[in-house]
Amino acid sequence: MKKTASRLLAMVLAGSLALAGCGGSGTTSTTAGSSTETTAATTAASGTTETTASAETPETTGKYEIKDLVIPRLATREIETFNILYSQSFSDFENLVNLTDALLEVDTQGKLVPALAEEWGTDDNGLTWKFKVREGVKWVDKDANVKADCTARDFATGLEWVLNYYKNESSHTSVPIELIEGAGDYYEYTKSLTQEEAYALNAEDGSKFLEMVGVEIPDELTIIYHCTEAIPYFDSVATWAGLYPMAQGMIDELTPDGVKSMNNETMWYNGCYTMTSYVQGNEKIFTKNPTYWDKDCTLFDTVTVKMVDSNDVAFQLYQNGEIDYVDLTESNLKIISENPSNEFHDYLVQKPADKYSYQMRFNYNKNLDSGEPDTNWNTAIANEAFRKAIYYGLDLSEYYKRFNAINPMSCENNFYSMKGLIYTTDGTDYTELVRKAMNLPELNGESMVRIDKDKAASYKAQAIEELTALDVTFPVSLDYYISGTNQTALDSANILKQAFVDGLGDDFIQFNIKTYVSSASQEVYNPRLQSISVSGWGADYGDPQTYLSQELYGYDNAYYSVKYTNINSITEETPENKALLDTYKEYTKMIEDANKIVDNTDTRQEAYAQAEAYLLDHVLTLPLYYNVGWCLTRINPYSKMNAMFGCQNDKMKNWETCVDGYTTAETAQ
Repeated sequence: MKKTASRLLAMVLAGSLALAGCGGSGTTSTTAGSSTETTAATTAASGTTETTASAETPETTGKYEIKDLVIPRLATREIETFNILYSQSFSDFENLVNLTDALLEVDTQGKLVPALAEEWGTDDNGLTWKFKVREGVKWVDKDANVKADCTARDFATGLEWVLNYYKNESSHTSVPIELIEGAGDYYEYTKSLTQEEAYALNAEDGSKFLEMVGVEIPDELTIIYHCTEAIPYFDSVATWAGLYPMAQGMIDELTPDGVKSMNNETMWYNGCYTMTSYVQGNEKIFTKNPTYWDKDCTLFDTVTVKMVDSNDVAFQLYQNGEIDYVDLTESNLKIISENPSNEFHDYLVQKPADKYSYQMRFNYNKNLDSGEPDTNWNTAIANEAFRKAIYYGLDLSEYYKRFNAINPMSCENNFYSMKGLIYTTDGTDYTELVRKAMNLPELNGESMVRIDKDKAASYKAQAIEELTALDVTFPVSLDYYISGTNQTALDSANILKQAFVDGLGDDFIQFNIKTYVSSASQEVYNPRLQSISVSGWGADYGDPQTYLSQELYGYDNAYYSVKYTNINSITEETPENKALLDTYKEYTKMIEDANKIVDNTDTRQEAYAQAEAYLLDHVLTLPLYYNVGWCLTRINPYSKMNAMFGCQNDKMKNWETCVDGYTTAETAQ
C-alpha cells in the first residue's frame, strides 16, 4: 500500500505545539506564556510542510540528554478528563496524547508519519481511505500490565463512542458527521434511544454501528473509512482527537459511566507513557511505557509535571534548577534581555508560534450573578455598532507585550483561522484570501492595521444613540474572569482593561475583572457569567472548515456557539436579537454552501474566505493574538512535533535536551 500524506493541492501544514486544540478544540487560558508552541516557514507542497524551524539540530557537543524531565504547567491548565475522545481542550490534550496513540502522528516539519497505522492510503482520490494497523500493539494499565491487543476494531469502537449521543454528549461529532458516511444518521439514531439502549451499543460485527456508518473492519489489522465525498485531506484527520482508539474491553470493565469518570488508575494506555501518579492541582508523573510499539524512539524515563500558580513561580523553580523549562513573563523577559550580565541573557529562546488563533468571544446570553439575564449587556452586545466600536478602537499593542516584549507586533492577529494551515494551488496562504476579502492593509510591524480611531468614534456614537433608545445604560458593564490565584493573568487582564479605557473610554464600557476559584467551566461558563472570553482554536485537520464550523448557529456540535457565545440559546423576541441571529444564519449558510464544494480546492477556500470575512466584518468574534513567546529551556523546542492540525504537538517523544540549557545562538532561526 502506498504511504501518503494529504494530496489536497494547496494544503500545507505548518508548525506549532500547544493548547486544545487542535484536536479538540482549543481553548486556552489568557495568561502570558500559557502555551508552548512553534512557528515554522512553510511552502505549498502536496500535503507536506517545509520548515526552517528544525532543518538542523543545534550543536550540543559536550552536553548530555535529560532522562528524568521536570516541567511546570499553570494550575489553570489542570486536566479535566482522561477521555481524549471527549475533550476539546488543550489542557487535556497536552497530557492525553502521551497516554494514547492515534493512527498517524507528525514529525518536526508537520509531515504525517506512521503511528499505529504503519501504512495508509486512498485509491479513489479520497473517497475511501484504508489504514493498516501495526501488529503487536498492547493496551496496558498504569503499571504497564498488558490488558489486551490494540487492533483496528478499537478505532471503530472509538468512533462509535464519539457518535453515541449518550456516551459522548455531542463532543467531536461535527467532523465525522461532515466527513464519514452515515455518521450523522447514527448520531441521530442514538439520540432517539434511551440511555440504557445507547450504552449497550458497540462496534462489533453485526452491530448497528457497522450497519449504518461507513466503516469496515475486513480484518483485525485493517480499518476502512468511506467518506461522504472525496476528501483528499482525510489522512490529516487521523491525528485528530476524535479518531483515537478505545478498547471495548475497557468499556466492559469500567461501564460507560466508568469511562466517563475514568482516571489514571482505571484507564487503559497504548501510548508512550503511563501516568503512574496524579495529584490534582499538584503533580503528575509520566513513566515510560516499556511495551510501547516504537522501540527506536527516544523517551524520558519519567516526566514530572509540577502545577504552579504563575510563570513567576515557575521562573523561581527554574533559577533553582528544579524544573527544565519556563515560559517568560513580560517583566522577566525585559530584565534578562536588557542586562547582558544576567546569567540567562544568552539563553533566551524565542518559541515557535503556537498553532492557535486566539479570539475574544462575546457572550450573547449573559447572566448576572443572581442567575437573571444581564439585559443591559445582552442588548448592547447584540448591537453591531457596539461591537464595531470595539473592533476599530481596541488597540492591543501593549497587550501583545505580555506575550512577546521583544517583538510584540509578531503577535498581531486579524483572522479567525490560523496562518500556515492551508494554501491555494499557487502557494497563497488561505488567510491572505481573507485579508483581501476584508480589504485589510498588510501588516507593518509597528501598529495594528485594523485600528481606526475615526471609525471607532463614529460607531461608538451610533451605538450610544441606538442603545440609549432601548434603555441601555452607559457605561455598559463588561465582566472578564481570570483565575484568582494567577498574578500573571491579573497583570494581563489589567493591560487589556486599560486598552478598553484608552481606545473606547470608560464612559462607554466599564471593564470589570472578576475571578473564579478552580474551574472556569463550572464557575463561569456553564452559568454564563462572562461578558467576554479569550480562547484559541487549533485545527483538527487541514481545511478551514475545522475552524469556521465552531461558530455555526443552530448546531449542537459547534463548540464555541454552545460553550462560550451561547448564540443558540437566544430568541428573536427583540429586533436586536433578530438582527444578530439573521447575521449568524447568513454566516452559517455561507459555511454550509462552502462545505458542498469538493471538486475544486481553490474555489472551496475562496468560499470559506468570504464566509470568514463576513464573520469578522460583523464582529461576531474579535481576533486577538498569536502566541509567539520566549522561554528558558533545556528542551529544544524545535525538536518537537510541529503541525498546524491535530492535537499531538505536545507528545513527549524524540525531544532533544541538554542539561546546561539551550542558548539563543543554538536555537536562532
